[in-house]
Parts: sequence; C-alpha cells; structure tokens
Amino acid sequence: MADSKLDLLQGTLDLMVLQTLAAMGTQHGYGIARRIEQVSGEAILLNQGTIYASLVRLQQRGWIDAEWGTSDNNRKAKFYSITRKGRSQLKEDAAYWQRLSEIMARLLAMQPEQN
Repeated sequence: MADSKLDLLQGTLDLMVLQTLAAMGTQHGYGIARRIEQVSGEAILLNQGTIYASLVRLQQRGWIDAEWGTSDNNRKAKFYSITRKGRSQLKEDAAYWQRLSEIMARLLAMQPEQN
C-alpha cells in the first residue's frame, strides 16, 4: 500500500497549484504538473485533464492569471501566474491544511486506553 499513488482530497490540487506558482513564478500547465509530481516523490501523478480543470477553476475564481507565450521547446503555451487574490487564498488555505494536519497527527498518535 505504501507504494500506491495518492488520491487527492477535494481542494488539495488547487492549493498545490497555487503553492507551485507562488514558489516558482509563472509556469505552463505541464511544468506545474511535473513540479507537483517531482515534489511528491512521484506519489502524485497528474493527467492533463486533472491539472487543466484545476487551472480553469483557479482562473475563474481570479486566483491565477494566464497569458499565451512560447515554451522552451518553441511551442505556443498558456503560462499561469498567481494573483494577489490567489496569494491571499493560498495563505488562508495553507493555514487551514496546516491546522488540519496537526489535528490528524494528534489523532493518529492516540494510543489504546488500558482497561
């Protein structure tokens, strides 16, 4: 089970995309997906449909902007960047997930009660 790929909880991919853009600056969709996969140690593998659905959702919310440009291999690509509103959302979401992960760590560390 330890080697299986992880299923993402609702909202986690959007947070990962925002964090990736905040950390790396402007990126195209493939670059964002590859970076998330690399940082996860390949535990998360993203298909094109999954990453682009997240990018559309984030763009509709005003959390990222997009503009057309030319990729390193000289192809036309859409490049995404995080907005001020997106940075604010990232801060809020990161605090939520940090708090939740601390709570989960405490709960998972509980020992059986001795009777």
